[in-house]
Amino acid sequence: MILLQSHSRFLLDTLLNRLQNIEKAVEADYHWAEFDDVRYHIQVTMKNPHILLLSVSLPTPPQETVFLGGLPSGAIEAIKAAYGAVVQILDPPRDGFNLTLKLNLSKLPPDEEYKHALLVKIASVREVVLGAPLRGILKKLTSRTVASNTDGLVALVHRPNESFFLIPQAEKVTVIFPMRFKDSIDIVLATSFLQEFVEARRMAGLNTAPPCLWSPTPPLELKEAPAEALSANAGFVTFVIFPRHVEGKKLDRTVCSLSTFHAYVSYHVKCSEGFMHTRMRRRVESLIEALDRAKPGMENAKNASQSRSFKRLSLKEARANSN
Repeated sequence: MILLQSHSRFLLDTLLNRLQNIEKAVEADYHWAEFDDVRYHIQVTMKNPHILLLSVSLPTPPQETVFLGGLPSGAIEAIKAAYGAVVQILDPPRDGFNLTLKLNLSKLPPDEEYKHALLVKIASVREVVLGAPLRGILKKLTSRTVASNTDGLVALVHRPNESFFLIPQAEKVTVIFPMRFKDSIDIVLATSFLQEFVEARRMAGLNTAPPCLWSPTPPLELKEAPAEALSANAGFVTFVIFPRHVEGKKLDRTVCSLSTFHAYVSYHVKCSEGFMHTRMRRRVESLIEALDRAKPGMENAKNASQSRSFKRLSLKEARANSN
């Protein structure tokens, strides 16, 4: 299966292209949207070609999710820790966006490898911002503690008006995803995919992966969640994260995988649907060919056309035949 990258490919390509052509002082004004209704806007003026403004619009949070100043809890601290002096947070952000960052390209490090790594991190601003509260809770898991200001059930936004839930404990963190899809075919494929996803966890090579469960009804851990947040037509997926899953560099991979889990499932559902459509078209074409071969008289007509011979007539013979 394919794991989604944490960074925006278009944003990274735009940053690299801008850096390579910075002396040309060309204006730039790009708008685009990516999965889970995250929208971006980049603007560069000819007056300040070294300054790039990056605005980000996040999914609309549901009622059970708390945003502070239009951003998830801990997002400001996560941005400062990830980008340092290269990025400045503008307050207030541009109209219609939750966050606007001022990127000074002249302050990028001279080392090419470190510079590219920093640009990839900037292109991962979606994960840095939306994954900030998740990262904070999982960091506490490494020290086997729970933040004093954390309630028993934490709701985090990941799609427009949709959230997933965390139950932090000293020894583990339980993560529950209500899975929702609009298309009836997607619901059937997603349900089958998630059941197979759970079965795959039982394979010998995946013993160290987080335990995974699927259920058609809300787990008991969500008894305190609001009723409107539990309307999942493709069931509920539960992951149990232990300290070994967030040690060292595993923390970044775990945060990325959980933050993009719904998009990951949606991607594979659409791929499965496209694969089945391709197989169905090929099957229909083969059946049509078989029906054509089975038409009465087709074989005789074919043999007759192959046995025909032609004789070239002389001019006198042709005139005699015409008379």
